[in-house]
Amino acid sequence: MSATAVSLRARAPLLLFVGAAALYVGAALWTRSFNQLDASGLVGLAQRMVGLGVVALGQTLVILCGSIDLSVGSLISTAAVIASFVMRGEPSMMLPAVVLVLALSAAVGVVNGLAISRLNVSPLIATLGSGLVMQGVLSANFNDFTGSVPPAFGAVAYGALGVLPWSVIALFALAAATAWLLAATRFGAHLYAVGGNAAGARLAGIRTDRVTIGAHVLCSLFAGLAGLYLASRLRSGAPWIGRDGVYDLESIAVVVIGGTLLAGGRGGVAGTIAGVLLFAVIDAAFNMLGVPAFPKQIIRGAIVIAAVAAYSVRQKGHVA
Repeated sequence: MSATAVSLRARAPLLLFVGAAALYVGAALWTRSFNQLDASGLVGLAQRMVGLGVVALGQTLVILCGSIDLSVGSLISTAAVIASFVMRGEPSMMLPAVVLVLALSAAVGVVNGLAISRLNVSPLIATLGSGLVMQGVLSANFNDFTGSVPPAFGAVAYGALGVLPWSVIALFALAAATAWLLAATRFGAHLYAVGGNAAGARLAGIRTDRVTIGAHVLCSLFAGLAGLYLASRLRSGAPWIGRDGVYDLESIAVVVIGGTLLAGGRGGVAGTIAGVLLFAVIDAAFNMLGVPAFPKQIIRGAIVIAAVAAYSVRQKGHVA
């Protein structure tokens, strides 16, 4: 890979942050929405990042090891529905509901990882299949908002430390922990090794199957956390919140936009957070400009296409 390609990839997160900031400030000034530039406006922008950001952190891990996860949208819906159904507004049921959601999320990650690493099923097919199973079970048993979360659980989405919401603090704490995992642990090094060259990693003695399973378990746990957050934010759970949020495809898009190779082996957390910020800024800018939802989807689709095109260029540089 050329030094120029390495330099561009290293600067990708910074360029995304600068571009997103310029777009946000420009939209606020153009529409004279000066309140969007004060502390409350910036906090609101950060809150837009939470749901997608948590999912994208997990997606970063599986993409780095050369895999992918299309089941996260259905798992988010499942987690939100189970949490609200078990809690039913009772504070005493918060802990059992959270434990059940995380246990189920981990189990989904294990199933995905085993299917990919031991049965050699394509990651696209394995995770799409598990997602369809979950979505089918949800649709067969629930067709509307189900149960409710107690007011105490609402603090997950609406509680704050001063002006900074707990959910935003949690997102950046998870991002810092994920960055540390990638940079300072053996598991993180193995993720890059497996994604960069799985055959070489096996020859070096790395248990590539365990790395793949571990990445998928973490990805599913992050999706479960996102489901718990959305249940807290919506006060309940519904079988369509993950699907309608397009968290599966958008989490992949922001990871790739942030500079992580779709083939695995290169990338990181900073780029993912920058990609999430860009999508949050697009939402906020369109709201300030009064643009309907459909053009926003068109713009997001164009960004996804641009991300894939950029991936192709980076992949050619990687091969070279």
